[in-house]
Amino acid sequence: MNTLKSVRKPRESTQAVLVPYLVLAALFTAALVVCNLLSNKFIEIDLGFKVFVVSAGILPYPLTFLMTDILSEFYGKKKTDYVVYTGFVVLLFVLLSIYLAGLFPAIAGSPMGDAAFGEVFSNSTRIILASMVAYLVAQLVDVRLFHFWKWVTKGKHLWVRNNGSTMISQLVDTVLVVGIIFYDREEPSVVLQYILDGWLFKVVMAALDTPFMYAASWWFRKRFDLSEGEELDWASE
Repeated sequence: MNTLKSVRKPRESTQAVLVPYLVLAALFTAALVVCNLLSNKFIEIDLGFKVFVVSAGILPYPLTFLMTDILSEFYGKKKTDYVVYTGFVVLLFVLLSIYLAGLFPAIAGSPMGDAAFGEVFSNSTRIILASMVAYLVAQLVDVRLFHFWKWVTKGKHLWVRNNGSTMISQLVDTVLVVGIIFYDREEPSVVLQYILDGWLFKVVMAALDTPFMYAASWWFRKRFDLSEGEELDWASE
């Protein structure tokens, strides 16, 4: 279906092409871990036209979709999938680390005792599991939708694939994560409100990140002399 070219300009070294990929992957993974560490705290964010009730973990989460959109645009679906799957493994590691830390009692004088640790991380297992399911499904949906819109627009109208893919995949993410966490803990009306607030906030963030997507596009195209629709591939010679 995708007739867009995938190229690496011969004069560019593998390192030159690989470094931005690794930086984007690192930012993606960092944002993913941080959003899970913050997810137990719920906050109100007043944007003037609406007060959103959301998890604090939602603050860095839109960055993950921006990173996968940039990766999808310039490195293609397969290499972006590598980053998504790596993030899933990282979340498994975080979950295992929290579990292991909970097995050992805190020593006397520990800055964080067992009670405080339990209060902070008591819901982490469920939240991280919910996040893992929602994350994997939503990110894979985002990558595929991005390339679908890229094919439909023949590599043009970057804002369409950036926002179109993110807004739909963020809805999938929000429904899954909120549904799994609260399905037996809150009334359906409350769960629905959490979903609407979370998704609308993400939609606003997706719209606001559009200039950053265009800035990244300008840099990549200038740095690697790419024409519209071209992708980088460090495996090509």
